[in-house]
Amino acid sequence: MADDTIFRKILHGEIPCDKVYSDEFCLAFRDIAPQAPIHVLVIPRRPIESLRSAVESDQTLLGHLLLVAARVARQEGLNDWRTVINSGTGAGQTVFHLHVHVIGGRPLAWPPG
Repeated sequence: MADDTIFRKILHGEIPCDKVYSDEFCLAFRDIAPQAPIHVLVIPRRPIESLRSAVESDQTLLGHLLLVAARVARQEGLNDWRTVINSGTGAGQTVFHLHVHVIGGRPLAWPPG
């Protein structure tokens, strides 16, 4: 459940993070197991389990998360980057609190995984 995750603990200051951006709607911090030189996670402060559980009223928040992801990428000096949202275990989601991966700083192959 999205309200009992490591990200909730990070949001509540119970676990430290390497913060790169914060506002009233979201928090962005460096991934502890980066897949590239730059790997930042952008998470909403309000728990949403995954993109598949988002609802119409989440539209503004979801757009904000993507704009923050782009802002963070530019802030990190990236001209090219990958933005990833995994939805469900089969897609690689391991923390069930919606999060946007911002990955870059090296050439990224396609298809991933």
